[in-house]
Amino acid sequence: MPSVGVKIYSVFFKLFLRHRLQSLAAAGGLLDAAAAAFGVSCRPDEATAPANPAFSAADGVASKDLHIDPNSSLSVRIFLPTPPPPSPHAHLLAANTRRASDPTPAPASAGGAPYRGYLPHAVASPRAAVSARRRLPIVVQFHGGGFVTGSSSAAANDAFCRRVAKLCDAIVVAVGYRLAPESRYPAAFDDGVKVLKWIAKQANLAMMTKVGAGVDTFGASTVEPWIAAHGDPARCVLLGASCGANIADYVTRKVVEDGKSFDPIKVVAQVLMYPFFIGSVPTHSEIRLANSYFYDKSTCILAWRLFLSEKEFNLDHPVANPLAPGRGGPPLKCMPPTLTVIAEHDWMRDRAIAYSEELRKVNVDAPVLDYKDTVHEFATLDVFLKTPQAQACAEDIAIWMKKYISLRGHEFSY
Repeated sequence: MPSVGVKIYSVFFKLFLRHRLQSLAAAGGLLDAAAAAFGVSCRPDEATAPANPAFSAADGVASKDLHIDPNSSLSVRIFLPTPPPPSPHAHLLAANTRRASDPTPAPASAGGAPYRGYLPHAVASPRAAVSARRRLPIVVQFHGGGFVTGSSSAAANDAFCRRVAKLCDAIVVAVGYRLAPESRYPAAFDDGVKVLKWIAKQANLAMMTKVGAGVDTFGASTVEPWIAAHGDPARCVLLGASCGANIADYVTRKVVEDGKSFDPIKVVAQVLMYPFFIGSVPTHSEIRLANSYFYDKSTCILAWRLFLSEKEFNLDHPVANPLAPGRGGPPLKCMPPTLTVIAEHDWMRDRAIAYSEELRKVNVDAPVLDYKDTVHEFATLDVFLKTPQAQACAEDIAIWMKKYISLRGHEFSY
């Protein structure tokens, strides 16, 4: 069971959250159309972490903020890890990729040792090997907060994304989608789709602007250099926490439905952390844990009322219940590998398990990681970030994810 301190903190957390949602509900009717269209992606009373474009000495991860849509508050925070330390066998890997007749030296890190990136099993030339080693997978992350709170720059979300970037050796793009009630459904979901298409555009511009010896001649001012220089759009993972998992699953379905419009993005896997699923017919966990820690069911229903308009409110809405009859979208068998993380004391756990089971029935790799003595958002809430469960969760996600983001010949077993 959670400690006494956690239980006491949970009581005050729930009281504050409910008061906050009620205040937002009261203020929601006062918004004008222009403010609602532009929206907000961060609450002024939330603690945020400043972006640091230099590589942090603490974790070796740099970050920066970008406002990518002039017509709305949609923004992203990008996290870029430093190269990992050289492998003891790096010189052997580099030697295997070089021909004796080619004088091109092996790539080196700042310390003079060969750079150890994701190395394919076989490459056509040393130059191709250099290109492959410099490309990092892209993890698109959606924060939680019931669609009404949280942000990509929140202190807890910043720390979690840094941890993922470091453990996975991947670029993390944290999405600052528009919040409700200023921007109701489908704003947050549309923002998720827009960010993925923005990443695809960056990849396409990077290819278009490289002429001859790499001189940028077209659209150079719109190219995001971290993604253009280091990102591999063919190895993209969508990761969402709580309501962010709903957004991740929605965006994944859009990619499956119309992959050409996202080209060259390839979603190779998705990670759903304690998804914010609900339905009109209560499950066993929704009955037994309705008044659970931090996020009780009645408060979460209030968040859904703030997100969905009064006309659309329905607990079996397609974005709320992934297994609702007539949801539509692509068949489940077309979905990519999906890792689901659940907590022991979370009333939403049963629906997450049910969704994972349906994916496995159609032969989709869809394991479930169930963590004991944990609550909703146990790996992404500020009060839990330094707990052993939170750290283990991030490590477990990285181990599973590397099965799909590692290049051929360097997969991790799981």
